[in-house]
Amino acid sequence: QVQLVESGGGTVQAGSSLRLSCTGSGRAFRAYTMAWFRQQPGQEREEREFVAAMDPHGDRFYSTDSLKGRFTISRDNADSVYLQMNSLKPEDTAVYYCAARYTGTTHGAHDYAYWGQGTQVTVSS
Repeated sequence: QVQLVESGGGTVQAGSSLRLSCTGSGRAFRAYTMAWFRQQPGQEREEREFVAAMDPHGDRFYSTDSLKGRFTISRDNADSVYLQMNSLKPEDTAVYYCAARYTGTTHGAHDYAYWGQGTQVTVSS
């Protein structure tokens, strides 16, 4: 059974930090590009916003420079990927999803075959 399981979400105040974790099983995810997306209230699944990705070679991709300065994606040598989120803002409130695809890195949610169940991040002002 293929699974991606996220953890680490929660409710924090603006300016705080959170570290999200995602662990995969059922595939050799170390060979996959693993990414983080987020879905804000009112958005549909296909509107999930690309946040960051990291390919098997260690190359990192971020959606915008502003996120790059506050969020850091990393992964271990196994099947886990992490998202360190600093200086959180109320507009970062969303459900954060881990996703994986076998080849290449894209920003489109429809390009990722495997998804976790999501973890809620709520940032209060």
